[in-house]
Amino acid sequence: MLKIHILKNSFSQHKIFFIFLSKFILFYIVFTAIYNLYLQQFDQKKNELDDFTELVATHTVKIMSLFTENIKMESHQFQPAVRLIYNDVYIARVVEGCNAISVMILFAAFIFSFSVRWKKTILYIVLGVFLLHLFNCIRIALLCFSLFHYKQYATVLHGTIFPLIIYGAVFVLWILWVTKYSGYGKATKK
Repeated sequence: MLKIHILKNSFSQHKIFFIFLSKFILFYIVFTAIYNLYLQQFDQKKNELDDFTELVATHTVKIMSLFTENIKMESHQFQPAVRLIYNDVYIARVVEGCNAISVMILFAAFIFSFSVRWKKTILYIVLGVFLLHLFNCIRIALLCFSLFHYKQYATVLHGTIFPLIIYGAVFVLWILWVTKYSGYGKATKK
């Protein structure tokens, strides 16, 4: 009986944390499953690439074309990817992992977990996902320019420096949500 009382007391003390954790896990699992169902429409053995990854490649090329005319994209012959050609050099490939969908799901799960008002939450998630898409396309464009000029730093650029752009953007959007828009920051100040 004492153990039940201790558990009950512990739960009530940390209720907000358990609600946050439950909402986060539920949202993340559901939307990851939906995304995986979406990906199953495309046959990787036939080198079929999902539409959103192609959109990311297209938007990346459009951003790069603001600064140069010598950029184009083409389907990869041997894998589900889009090849980016800059100054007649195959500089990078955009694959499913480059589209930042998993980062967007993580972002949205956190925002949903700290939600008080549905309308504001949905609006912030939609705006945040749009901004993350934009930052991701800019990130890939900058990476392509950097890889062309500094190929010797490809591992550091691709693996460390440029992921910081997308994860930094997510972190800033999370902080803004919690401190300015979620309703939690104001509730704890009272």
